[in-house]
Amino acid sequence: MNDKIEQLLAALSEMKAQKEQDIEDLRVRMLGKKGEVTKLFEEFRTILPEQKKEFGQKLNSLKNAVQDKLDQLRDSLEDSEDGAASFDLTKPGDKMDLGSRHPISITREEIISIFKKFGYTVAEGPEIEDDWHVFGALNFPPEHPARDMQDTFFISTGDNPILLRTHTSSVQVRSMEKMDLPIRVLCPGRVFRNEAISARAHCIFHQVEGLYVDKNVSFADLKQAILLFAKEMFGEHTQIRMRPSYFPFTEPSAEVDVSCNICKGKGCNICKGTGWLEILGCGMVDPNVLEANGIDSKVYSGFAFGMGIERIAMLKWQVKDLRNYFENDVRFLKEFETVI
Repeated sequence: MNDKIEQLLAALSEMKAQKEQDIEDLRVRMLGKKGEVTKLFEEFRTILPEQKKEFGQKLNSLKNAVQDKLDQLRDSLEDSEDGAASFDLTKPGDKMDLGSRHPISITREEIISIFKKFGYTVAEGPEIEDDWHVFGALNFPPEHPARDMQDTFFISTGDNPILLRTHTSSVQVRSMEKMDLPIRVLCPGRVFRNEAISARAHCIFHQVEGLYVDKNVSFADLKQAILLFAKEMFGEHTQIRMRPSYFPFTEPSAEVDVSCNICKGKGCNICKGTGWLEILGCGMVDPNVLEANGIDSKVYSGFAFGMGIERIAMLKWQVKDLRNYFENDVRFLKEFETVI
């Protein structure tokens, strides 16, 4: 038996394969039911007990060597086929998986398309701003908490500090400075706040804010604009409710909720049993803000609103963890391949 094992090991080094069938024939000849290695295992039963350990180890080594040889021949054959095919210009190319649009981009474009129907134009501004455009022109008093380092990323200090904008309201200010009246703009963009990252918060997020300034603009106009948006975004049967709130740049101010599109207002775990989901803040532009930007508040009035794009996307697709938007997990992004 020992001689037979040595002969088979020596023969292995000389074995070659030109095609897949050669490898299969070798496997059958060596490891098949009537193969050479199989016969040796049958013969092993007749070995004296004191020799079983020695020959058992040799047989196992032989079997492993045969399997390694088969794998080597198979890999070598595949490499040669790939090499030959690389020069075949008529061979079909590898399939390329198409990517998908990011849910934030999808939601952003949907919001913009809705308000464009209402006559809004898109305005953009710098992400690195000064204190005046982010706070001063929006009626933030010097002691307001939003100026604190806990909320804002400051780049420089001084009379008019430079900072990363905390909201896209700064674009509204620039629009009021430069645009002719009446003004009807939508301001999408990325904003930054010094927040702890969690499933419900992030230091980077995206907003869409809107501004409408004209003669005789009323709170009723604001309510109608928000209601039309909610119905376009979440469905025709969506209802809204407005709750009193406070923002330095609007008076009166309100938080807006929409009826839960999951339970249809009956109450579920998404809306925490209330039947309502908060989507945005809004209000009538404070006269001080109009005056600070060179607009006569006795002649003109206006309203403003702002929403987080991540928040809208979370409600629309029931995304439970805000961090999914930033981690580039292909499994998460593939869920939006069919969304247009």
